[in-house]
Amino acid sequence: MKIHNAKKHDLYKIIELDKKMIGSDHRKEEINQAINEERCLILYQEDEIAAFLIYHTHFFDSCFISLIMVDPDHQRKGIGSSLLTHMTKISPTNKLFSSTNESNESMKQAFIKNHFKKSGFVDNLDEGDPEIIYFKNCY
Repeated sequence: MKIHNAKKHDLYKIIELDKKMIGSDHRKEEINQAINEERCLILYQEDEIAAFLIYHTHFFDSCFISLIMVDPDHQRKGIGSSLLTHMTKISPTNKLFSSTNESNESMKQAFIKNHFKKSGFVDNLDEGDPEIIYFKNCY
């Protein structure tokens, strides 16, 4: 597994993976901007993008993983954990945050497995499905 910053030539493949997961390409500008700002990591399995991660540092001056997508063909193989571990090592801030819906059991388990702690929740983003905030100290 190789993790590195996404490049311009990866944009189309990343958008296709995102579209495969959510049924829309409405995040293409966000993905493009993250690539341009070197805030998009990709993980290749053989010659295809198996997963990507986007982060920023606008969350109370802390690093926040805003998006992790793992291709369904590559799920349950530790790829999400590999991205979280890598992000912990390269985080530009000591505090690393992310979030997931209360209903997303697989992502909640990934955070727990990678020693993230629950840090709070936000209601009213998705009706009846609170967003759970997770935290990890990086160094």
